[in-house]
Amino acid sequence: MAIRITCINKAGGQHENPHVAISRLGWTEDGTGTTGISTREEMYDWVKSEGTAYVQDARGDVAFLIAEISARGTKFVRTRPDGTKADNLLSLGECR
Repeated sequence: MAIRITCINKAGGQHENPHVAISRLGWTEDGTGTTGISTREEMYDWVKSEGTAYVQDARGDVAFLIAEISARGTKFVRTRPDGTKADNLLSLGECR
């Protein structure tokens, strides 16, 4: 099962990098259309345990998420580098 990340929420305050600032990620499950919102840590665990999550842009290009740990030990997700200058994940709108 794969999920498409559709929106993000960012936490306020100072952060060691912009991906760590993401607090929640909204998603839609392929095939079923089920939707949900997960915390950054929940999404990290999902991706780390071989779950597939991705961002799709307006042209249909797909960038897959990978699980990372910052130098300070914070778990977060980001997209694999895909040759674009725009940050696929951070370019998403805010979840409502």
